[in-house]
Formats: sequence, structure tokens, C-alpha cells
Amino acid sequence: MTQTPDVAAVADAYAKAWNSRDVDAILALHADESTFHSHGRGAEVKGANGLRTAFDEVFELFPGFRAEIHRLLLGEGHWTLDWTLHFEPASGGERGFGAIDIVEIDEEGLVTRKDTYFDLASYRQAMAGTGS
Repeated sequence: MTQTPDVAAVADAYAKAWNSRDVDAILALHADESTFHSHGRGAEVKGANGLRTAFDEVFELFPGFRAEIHRLLLGEGHWTLDWTLHFEPASGGERGFGAIDIVEIDEEGLVTRKDTYFDLASYRQAMAGTGS
């Protein structure tokens, strides 16, 4: 008998790995052929090497990365996260913009797909230094 993974527990562990900016911990929560697509920022990547490169780039682009969670909607084998990405550019101050994640997991509780959608208006403001 296959047990259904605890989606809330996986989502919590995943958020902690991201907020600790620990790429190895994030990758440990992904299935081997997992995909990640940062819509509006780049093409879909697949597999550990592609994910590692993409996640390293996220932390380079957004120094001091921190996710502020507003809403977590759980379903069978997936969750949707409404959050704000906060970061601290070299020029000083904290900036942030809204995002939505749709994350799918397999029966082992490993992430098989992560799609991130940005609020493009707040993203542009944050990158220009005019957003909060």
C-alpha cells in the first residue's frame, strides 16, 4: 500500500530550504528529472544540473533572498504558494515583489515540477529600485 505524502510537511521543508538559501537542501527535495520554470525570466530547466544552475542564479540575482509566505493552498500531490520575494541589492535597502508557485510532488514526496510566476509590474519596480 502506497502512503500519500504529507504535502504540508514537504511544503514546509521546501520553504525552509529556500529561505536558508541552501541549494543542496533544495535539490534533495527534488526528484531526479524534476523541472523548474521561472516564467517571464527564463526557459524551463530539467534535472539536477539544470536546477542547480537555475537556483544558484536566483540567489545571485536576489542577494539576501527571503520568501514571505502569504497563502499556502494544499492539494493532493501539489501546493500553490502566494509569496513575496524579498532581497537586498548591493545598492542597499530591501526590495521585493510578488510571486506565485505551483509545485507538484510525487508519491515519494519529492518535487517533480516547480513553476514560478512573477507579478511583472512589481518585479520591474523592484529591479529598478522603485518598488518596496
